[in-house]
Amino acid sequence: MQHFLDEHLRLVVGIAATLIGLLLFRWSNTLRYIPNSRIGVVEKLWSLRGSVKQGFIALHGEAGFQPDVLRGGWHVMFPFQYRVHVMPLVTIPQGKVGYVFARDGQPLPATQALASNAAAKDFANVDDFLRNGGQRGPQRRILREGTYALNLAQFVVLAEDDLHYLPLSADEAGVFRNMAAVLVERGGFEPVIITSDLVGIVTVHDGPSLPQGEIIAPTVGEGDAATHHNSFQDPERFLAAGGHRGRQLQVLVEGTYYINRLFATVETIPKTVVEVGHVGVVVSFTGTVGRDLSGDTYRHGELVASGERGVWSEPLLPGKYAFNTYAGSVLMVPTTNFILKWIRNQVGAHRFDENLSEVSMITKDAFEPSLPLSVVVHID
Repeated sequence: MQHFLDEHLRLVVGIAATLIGLLLFRWSNTLRYIPNSRIGVVEKLWSLRGSVKQGFIALHGEAGFQPDVLRGGWHVMFPFQYRVHVMPLVTIPQGKVGYVFARDGQPLPATQALASNAAAKDFANVDDFLRNGGQRGPQRRILREGTYALNLAQFVVLAEDDLHYLPLSADEAGVFRNMAAVLVERGGFEPVIITSDLVGIVTVHDGPSLPQGEIIAPTVGEGDAATHHNSFQDPERFLAAGGHRGRQLQVLVEGTYYINRLFATVETIPKTVVEVGHVGVVVSFTGTVGRDLSGDTYRHGELVASGERGVWSEPLLPGKYAFNTYAGSVLMVPTTNFILKWIRNQVGAHRFDENLSEVSMITKDAFEPSLPLSVVVHID
């Protein structure tokens, strides 16, 4: 009987030891499997190199979040040194846009609204991003359609369907949801679509301010492949070309544009239509101060060349124009014969004579007749 009890006790102890060993092996993270549809964010719990002294990501093997993620498969690690956070891949659906917020990096200067991606442009490589001077905060570069294996301890991805990130504190979710709400209000998760009868007026929210006295930012980046920003879709090239923040002179015409709505917002207005029998006289609010082209015989103002500030000497002929009405106004002038009637309660279709009435006069013998008058006018 005693022998049976001893055998039974040894069996129980053996099973318990095996279970404890398996649990310790599991807790040690010595061998970890990552599904191919997910990634593993690695957190080093201790290191002979100590903890991170500066920043958030451990670039030199210190304890803390590591820059590289684990992809699908089996991984062998030193026992009890690592914790692995299994996270999903980030997928941006077709026709949608995703935004990236970096938790670690250089601080943004006071004059900069979004983080520059001129050198630090690879979100899939955290080490490269940080060593190339990547900045923390919302990024200028956006994510297009596709699936991305991103380190969600370093990057927070704001997509239309959800927020993708590794939670570190309870209150940070509110910050990212407020940011997402701003993007929803601006339609930021979808591209800008301009139809044939509309014009897109762009307002840029990053970059140097306009000089004193200017109300519209001039067009930049044309004719140079290195600074061609493709209608504000490449913020870095726009700023490298000398672009300014504020409402832009350049407009968007028919097409689809993938624009970072934290960098620039777009307002649509109707195109300017000059009907047949009219011309459009342009009064420009922006441009350089030009030379008067009106000549000595013209005494009613100054005329300047197209693109300069003032009244353009060349009008717009009949047609449809993508004209920025924040940068100027178009006065419609008829070029066909029209009649001005100095007759009360008779108004032409053009309504130029709606304030005209009969001419009052007094004769030599004190009669006070009213003289109806009609004049045929033609403007060359």
